[in-house]
Amino acid sequence: MNESDNRKALRGSLLLLIGSVIWGAAFVAQRAGMDHMPPFAFSGIRMLLGGIVMIPVARLLDRKQELSAEASAIRKKDQRRAGLICGLFLFAATSLQQVGLVSTSAGKAGFLTALYVVLVPLASLLVFRVHPGRIIWIGVALAVAALYLLCVPASGFQVEAGDLLLIGCAVCFTGQILGIDRYAARVNGAALARDEFLITGVLSMIVALCTEKISWDGIREALIPILYTGILSSAVGYSLQIFGQRDVNPTVASLLMCLESVFAVTTGALILGEIMTSREILGSVLMFTAVILAQLSPVIEKRVKEKAAQE
Repeated sequence: MNESDNRKALRGSLLLLIGSVIWGAAFVAQRAGMDHMPPFAFSGIRMLLGGIVMIPVARLLDRKQELSAEASAIRKKDQRRAGLICGLFLFAATSLQQVGLVSTSAGKAGFLTALYVVLVPLASLLVFRVHPGRIIWIGVALAVAALYLLCVPASGFQVEAGDLLLIGCAVCFTGQILGIDRYAARVNGAALARDEFLITGVLSMIVALCTEKISWDGIREALIPILYTGILSSAVGYSLQIFGQRDVNPTVASLLMCLESVFAVTTGALILGEIMTSREILGSVLMFTAVILAQLSPVIEKRVKEKAAQE
């Protein structure tokens, strides 16, 4: 990896880190919003808002790029395919998470959902034959331990009916991450964000209109959480994921995105006055260690190979 690639990877990692901070804080907003609105309606409105915000951004970026007619046709085809694939995965993931939460604690849901940190490198290896490297696997193991400490109480957890749904949610988030890894560099990133939000929003609203009771009073009461999660968590957060993943290994990206669990705990402590337990502090330290290992893994792997070659 040359110096230019290193700079791009560092920039992508910083974008993903900022996205994780935004998503971590979004847990507070989502908790407040769900006090006034049912889950699918809240998810649908915030995703539609995120998609609407991205429409002018996508058009602006399209105008700045001059492409030949043939290249433009190929890009539009990839754009439609990418938006559909990522949008369906995102809708499935958020829906399975919402339904799974009915019979599962929030802490356990967070742990099971974040298992994409293991599934992403496994899928990359099995489907795309891309080996993430031995050092990153150590980071993945540390991340799983960290997530357990952060999300699961000391008493442990029992297997519930919703657990399989949450594992399915982790599988779907894995598909979304790998879909973005495949298409982000080939399409307009803002348009990809727009399309996946609009698809997720429309499908969520269809479910909400069929199964939930939506009131204007509830929407008005949840307006600030809707604005935060729609504009910052959806439009900004997922856009940062798309642009950040262009130059970052998907396994490293999944580790960076798992930092949202750490930022959710710290945000709860700062904003809601919640006290971090010793388990949560240890989990946060382990997670940061996993991310640092992932960032240093190319350098470590290179030095190990150089040393082996000298011997």
